[in-house]
Amino acid sequence: MKKIFNIKFLAFIGAVAFFGSCTDLVSKEEDSIPTNAAGGCVTSSNVKESLVSAYKDLGSYTDQANIYSLGEHTSGEMIPPTRGVDWGDNGVWRTLDQHTLDATHSWNLNAWNQLNQMAFKCGVIIGTSGATPLQIAEAKFLRAFHMTLVMDYWGQVPIRQPCEGVDVNPTVMTRAVAFDFIMKDLTDALPNLPKIGPGASNGAASKASANLLIAKLLLNKAVYKAATSAGPYTFDKADMTAAIAAVDAVKADGYDLEDNYWTNYTAAASKEVAFVSLEGTPQNRWFMTLHYDQDPSGWNGFTTLVDYYNKMSAADQRLGVTPKKDKSAFAGIGKGFLRGQQYKGDGTILVDSRTKKPLSFTDDIVLAGAATDKGIRYIKYHPADANKYVLQRYGEGVLIKAEAQLRGGDAAGALLTINALRVKRGAALVTTVDADALFDEIGREMMWDGQKRTHEVRFGKYITGPGVVNKDPGSVLFPIPVDAVTTNPNLKQNAGYK
Repeated sequence: MKKIFNIKFLAFIGAVAFFGSCTDLVSKEEDSIPTNAAGGCVTSSNVKESLVSAYKDLGSYTDQANIYSLGEHTSGEMIPPTRGVDWGDNGVWRTLDQHTLDATHSWNLNAWNQLNQMAFKCGVIIGTSGATPLQIAEAKFLRAFHMTLVMDYWGQVPIRQPCEGVDVNPTVMTRAVAFDFIMKDLTDALPNLPKIGPGASNGAASKASANLLIAKLLLNKAVYKAATSAGPYTFDKADMTAAIAAVDAVKADGYDLEDNYWTNYTAAASKEVAFVSLEGTPQNRWFMTLHYDQDPSGWNGFTTLVDYYNKMSAADQRLGVTPKKDKSAFAGIGKGFLRGQQYKGDGTILVDSRTKKPLSFTDDIVLAGAATDKGIRYIKYHPADANKYVLQRYGEGVLIKAEAQLRGGDAAGALLTINALRVKRGAALVTTVDADALFDEIGREMMWDGQKRTHEVRFGKYITGPGVVNKDPGSVLFPIPVDAVTTNPNLKQNAGYK
């Protein structure tokens, strides 16, 4: 007798929550569930509700672990120090920082399950008879969004067609094949997606969101099509030209750089924000870094390195906003880099309840055995005015355009594009731009956005960064989780892992 594919179980696996030293908020699955149609095909019983559920899945990106941790903790702009017994968690954070994770790593497995489960759900919608062209287009964009990270993180992308039974092992696409598959999803979707301009809550796929993803893929195509994961990478001028055109199409839909950088991360409408998760709030972003004695009380976790702080200028908006100190809600918390003495909302000095000393965040930080006050903190979403989690914005598009111009041989154009961004951010004009300068500008603009690993790989800086122990070129890709390799013989463990 043919086995029935248990979609409820798959959905459960993909929604596994983070249970560790901190609290994580994950929404419950309360939407329609795909069912088995005649012939064993998996279809949606209610496409509209399935699509709603697919959008709710975007809340997975707001977690401080799993998907986000792979993109950020493996980079040089975030460090996860242990503080006494806090944040040890059996080494899951430390091994990410050092690039010493193996195929049993918890966050690696969870991210793999989440991304592949979300992509499969979108495939079910696409394969359901009766789905409208718009619903299919939205599902194709979402599938491309998730699959891009599977391709980026692991270099292999499994795909199970809706009419394949549980006894059929999912096909596995190589990076190069997956790139073409994802690009086809996006180019197929683009004509049927709506033109949606800037707004307060752009939580649906649009032409702008698709074009931003296309531009990002084209910029990274050299990485995904390279003979080896660690390069060298050859950037084709035609790809760079196409990336620029995709960014210009976003501009044509009404997007522009916001006058105030921090407006992008509030409840207010923004000229930049093209695609967000409306599921829950981005509260993990402040909880994961704020000290226990701040308001709101945080988990006293992640910090940045002083090198990143030193790359900012005093006039640059992205340096941050000082606390109000006016007794309003969360007035003691600033935006951007939190460095030095911290204060209560009324302006009085904040004291560390453990050390009984004034709480002053220091420049120095170590990975193991850090004191409670060590490390510069960073706040992108402020508890007083945040309500959505930004997944795509035009500011990233501007950086893509500048990099594409530079890699395509138009250094003068790249300089103009970067200076237009810097003027908006209040930073001084620069007279030249090269790869290193552009890399630093990306760091200033996209600090803690969860994409730093991808940038480091593209610029050849991933295995040479601070704190990296494993400098094997194979570590550019993460290990395929042992559970996945064991259950699907079409998957082969990435080089350098057991």
